Amino acid sequence: MVIVIIGIISPMVTLFIKRPIDQYIDIARRAEMTDIADTALRRMARDIRTAVPNSLRLLTSAGSTYVEFLPTKAGGRYRANPSPSGTAKCGGTLAEDKLDFTIADSCFEVLGPQIPFATGDAIVVGSTDSSLPYSTAASGVLRNYTGTLGYQSVVKFTGTPLSASAEYSSQRFQVVDHTQKAVTYSCVGTPTTLDANNDGQMTLTRYWNYWNYTATSTAPAASATPAGGSSAILADKISGCEIVYNVVNQRNALVAITLTLTRGGESISLYHEIHVNNSP
Repeated sequence: MVIVIIGIISPMVTLFIKRPIDQYIDIARRAEMTDIADTALRRMARDIRTAVPNSLRLLTSAGSTYVEFLPTKAGGRYRANPSPSGTAKCGGTLAEDKLDFTIADSCFEVLGPQIPFATGDAIVVGSTDSSLPYSTAASGVLRNYTGTLGYQSVVKFTGTPLSASAEYSSQRFQVVDHTQKAVTYSCVGTPTTLDANNDGQMTLTRYWNYWNYTATSTAPAASATPAGGSSAILADKISGCEIVYNVVNQRNALVAITLTLTRGGESISLYHEIHVNNSP
């Protein structure tokens, strides 16, 4: 009789327990997807906010979205007028301590705190267009650092003349980190299409430490890392990814990102806006 009663009660108990357990699993899955998407978007925002002015650029290829930029690790102001007194830091006369845009200048004094430099670092001066910070030519504003390593009050660089258009009253320059160089975030894969497990098929991948300094952005291959570079997946099982770069206001642009994760047929979407300061 006891066995019969247990046999009758067991399905009833199972029925009442199943729903709370399923609900707990669903909530845990949603929380995990939200955390993954939020972490990925915050990482992108932190990186993009350090971008060299006007270095951010978008490319969409075969349904995938790519955003590339040059991250900075430091920056400061250069001397625009000869030092009135003291010791010439660039060698020669005090007049040589200023950054002169009329000659093939290769040295200037930093106004303010010393700036840390490492092997392979580069500087950007007066970036006003998306093609300029990627070019070391006379028309570009990217120059390789050639001075002493460590914290310095003097910046020495390759002596290709800078264009007069790079001279601004702000007198600012940025230092591009040699361990990062150009950085690309890419949403790679087939959007909206789910796999056999009803999971999204796209990934959000970060590429860095490659020299892709060209006037035209080139998207990395879906399954390959740029030559000499590194990559890491920030989020997977993505079913939708949209990046919009609003440059109506060039000096204060906006990057809008929508990321949709799908697991087991259930989706969550997060939207995030990132302010981009393009003032050189």
